[in-house]
Amino acid sequence: MTFLDPIWLLLLPALALLGWRLPHLRLHDPLRAACLLLLVLALANPAWRRTVRGIDLWLLVDRSASAADSVEPRLSEWESLVRRAAGRHDQLFVIDYATEPVLRETQQGGIPEIGRQRTRTGLAIEHALARLRPGRAARLLLFTDGFSTEPVADLAPKIAAAGVPLDHRFATPPAAGDFTVRRVRAPAGVQPREAFLLEIEVGGNREGTVPIELLRNDTVVHRGEVEVRAGRGLLRLTDRIAAGGAYRYEARIQPSEDAFAGNNRNAAWVTVASGRRVLLITAFADDPLIPALESQGFEVALSVGGAGLQVGGLAGARAVILNNVPAHQLPQEFLPALAFAVRHQGTGLLMCGGRQSFGSGGYFGSKIDDLLPVSMELRREHRKLATAMAIVMDRSGSMAAGVPGGGTKMDLANRGAARAVELLGDLDAVTVFAVDSTAHTVVPLTQIGPNRNGIIDRARRITSGGGGIFVYEGLSKAWAELKKSEGGQRHVILFSDAADSEEPGAYRELLAEMTAANTTVTVLALGSIGDPDAALLRDIADLGKGRIYFNTDAATLPELFAQETVAVARSAFLTDPARMAGLPAWGELSTGPLAWPQQIEAYNLSYLKPGASAAAATTDAEPAPLVAFWTRGAGRVAAIGFPIAGPHSTATRAWPALGDLLQTVTRWVAAPDLPPGIGLRTRLDGTRLAIDLFHEASWEPRFAKQAPRLVTATGESEPAEQTWERMAPGHYQARIDLGEAGTLRGAVQLEGASFPFGPIAIGEEAEWKFDPARPAELAALSAASGGRELLNLEEAWRRPPASQPVPLRGLLTALLCIALPIEIFRTRWSGGRTQTRSA
Repeated sequence: MTFLDPIWLLLLPALALLGWRLPHLRLHDPLRAACLLLLVLALANPAWRRTVRGIDLWLLVDRSASAADSVEPRLSEWESLVRRAAGRHDQLFVIDYATEPVLRETQQGGIPEIGRQRTRTGLAIEHALARLRPGRAARLLLFTDGFSTEPVADLAPKIAAAGVPLDHRFATPPAAGDFTVRRVRAPAGVQPREAFLLEIEVGGNREGTVPIELLRNDTVVHRGEVEVRAGRGLLRLTDRIAAGGAYRYEARIQPSEDAFAGNNRNAAWVTVASGRRVLLITAFADDPLIPALESQGFEVALSVGGAGLQVGGLAGARAVILNNVPAHQLPQEFLPALAFAVRHQGTGLLMCGGRQSFGSGGYFGSKIDDLLPVSMELRREHRKLATAMAIVMDRSGSMAAGVPGGGTKMDLANRGAARAVELLGDLDAVTVFAVDSTAHTVVPLTQIGPNRNGIIDRARRITSGGGGIFVYEGLSKAWAELKKSEGGQRHVILFSDAADSEEPGAYRELLAEMTAANTTVTVLALGSIGDPDAALLRDIADLGKGRIYFNTDAATLPELFAQETVAVARSAFLTDPARMAGLPAWGELSTGPLAWPQQIEAYNLSYLKPGASAAAATTDAEPAPLVAFWTRGAGRVAAIGFPIAGPHSTATRAWPALGDLLQTVTRWVAAPDLPPGIGLRTRLDGTRLAIDLFHEASWEPRFAKQAPRLVTATGESEPAEQTWERMAPGHYQARIDLGEAGTLRGAVQLEGASFPFGPIAIGEEAEWKFDPARPAELAALSAASGGRELLNLEEAWRRPPASQPVPLRGLLTALLCIALPIEIFRTRWSGGRTQTRSA
């Protein structure tokens, strides 16, 4: 018996004293005393503790990259032993964790696809504690190698408060020797053609000669060997670079025997200073922009068709120009980095027209769509041709894999197919197939019109099957269905796993037949160009006269489906001559007038976004913007909606004022010079980055009005604003715990200016540090909780003392409700009789 609110028991001596001092209250009367006792006990809330049958076992499984070789080979056997030992009333819950914890029962198809570059054991324990069921006995059991990337000692009070023992089973790592690239030392910045030193430190738990190679922007610049003696080896190299930008140096070792491959590489960035540099990404080696920009003193960094393009090329660039290059030819990480550079670092952006630009180039729904001053999707009233589209979906077993945030790859692909249907017009038609070893018809060829919602609903319900995707089976069924469409254009979107595409059959003959009938095929390949079936999928896209998108992030699938649908069905590159005229907004770009040509040969049909300005437009009843511009965040963005090079640009290239237009627009979008009196320094210590901002006294009044903002982003993550600490007059500092390896870029935004920095390589991965203090810390936490290292897994269900409180307040209240009316009635009846006798 226990009392949940025992403070009320103090009323008992108080009532006893009251009854003694005031006897006329008759508190000693048995029934009245019983009522008072029931009231006090009900307020004190007594509870009877009942022993609970069964136990909840929360199994926490380490799925991090460093535990793959030690935990996963034993996992099936360990889980079987635990499940066999469970009693009739016992229940098992499994949480897989690495970067984040996920309850396995909530994932379709088993193990979720979670980030594996951190071992957040503490977060997994907290996640399990938050899910404990009240009134049930529980234990926690950890399957891990013991090397957490975060401290766990501070969890002792929480585990003690929950009263739950924490058991553990350590998986012994392989006994083989291990070598690691500890660090790559390089100067953060150098001048063009300045020689600089690179130092590569290699560590190991045994001595030997280790093969090593050094890559600069993914190109090997050195191959050799490094001698490891007394646990350390050092390689020194020199290099010099002529062109500006940021260059990534990555060191890789290839030991003949190695316990962990995950720590065999490390990287550093070196930024080469440049002046007024413009990054020109164009389809034309003789682009007329080159002489126009060089005559204005700009240094032009040229990438033809995206060749050699790296994210580091954005460092120090005043502006980026995209001239008729489709989005799928750019590296996957480039557009997110470009969006950050424009919005936060102040880099300018100019897109020029052509058949592979704007919506036709697949930029709708991309990371830079919101930056452009024009809307790219074609309005329904401007569409002249109906489109018949077939969507062939991979529903093989690999699509059942989970993704961060919940759901599966199949769910994301379904959302992409639904988004494609949403973007098609009422006169368009669509057919959808889900393919494993057979092509299953989800939607036969159906006109969108009134059927849109029903088609979307069916597309969202596709589930994963098993095996791989039989490519020929899907393409042949799609072609058979598209043959039923009349006129217009026909297109196939093939979504397939680049590592699991099977049975291509006579795909070459099939694609030849399809392209002869004006039908194109685009491939959305989930995976990378190095996957086993990547070459097959690329060949299908080439023979199908379409595009191929390699994508390693399943979360962006809806975006890719949207880009491809707009490029095919809702974009227009008009090749009929159109008259054009300048508009007053040109005065915002230049103080002098411009002699505009009377007409252009072709243009990309688009629409001016609210808030943007047009300096030139067609003279139609509904003018289309031909030169548009606006400011987005810290950067400026402009769009020239007609070709300035290549096909359909003969008259434009002969226009005498073309150079003036290109120079004026580029000067306007280009980032200005950095203001004087301010400096920035970054220092990386392991995974902790220190950023120091120094300024002269003249900046104090400006900072008093508006404090400097610090914005950073790692990889493709969303930008995050950091907090400054004022260290001294003229000195701000911010410290950021970066957590895991990657590439960081950032900007300090000042009043009217932006101070960019990065990229910075976060070279040291906490996941592969193997701090020997971590297993000991975890074992101590386990012992403090009443747990132990569990060598016999059949003892995992040992029940700790547990009981469930059964509240008695309800029973006492019911008795009080019976006794109190009796006491009231008895008192009134006794009082009435006394009065009668007195009379």
